[in-house]
Amino acid sequence: MLVEVWSDVVCPWCYIGKRRFAAATAELAADPTFGAQIEVVYRPYQLDPNAPVGTTMPVLDAYARKFGGPERAQRIVDDITRLAAAEGLDFHLERARRANTRDAHRVLWFAETHGPAGAQAELKERLLAAYFIEGRNVGDHDVLVAEAAAAGLDADAVRGMLDGTEGLGEIAELLAFARDAEIAAVPTYVIDRRWSIPGAQDPAVFVQVLRRLAATERAG
Repeated sequence: MLVEVWSDVVCPWCYIGKRRFAAATAELAADPTFGAQIEVVYRPYQLDPNAPVGTTMPVLDAYARKFGGPERAQRIVDDITRLAAAEGLDFHLERARRANTRDAHRVLWFAETHGPAGAQAELKERLLAAYFIEGRNVGDHDVLVAEAAAAGLDADAVRGMLDGTEGLGEIAELLAFARDAEIAAVPTYVIDRRWSIPGAQDPAVFVQVLRRLAATERAG
């Protein structure tokens, strides 16, 4: 069972959803009656594709522009921080820097196609933490190379990829697929390119849907 997770590394619900989905898959892995192997791959989605490359903005300013002022932005941040804490995540959006995430998605693609097993999932976790917890610039090449190396990739190979054009076409194709599939919000979990689960659902919802889909696969 292939689960493609369409998400962005600056999407708070994507990080919360990652924790909830992991809880669901851990429950299913411990159940011998489930009978399916789940492979998770992360796909690109840009919440703000027009963000200027090479610049950053405090996330509170970005939210204020998008959601109608600083007071509304602070309420949203407070709510997200509280919900993240319930999943064991210590968000610090007061120091997060909004950046263009195109190159972050290129590195995640590179991890999937050129890295060792598990490298993409590890890198995804590291980039989410870099943004939401550590306040690092996930559009900066030095940050991306360091996080990729920590996830098991060759730093020089990642640097060379970022300095060139490798992966740009592939990311554009995947973003186009998301548009054609009418994926308009993230996270969205696409199973075997046939079914989708939108949003950061509770683990019980993920478990219920994945059980149903696994049963459908076995039956037909």
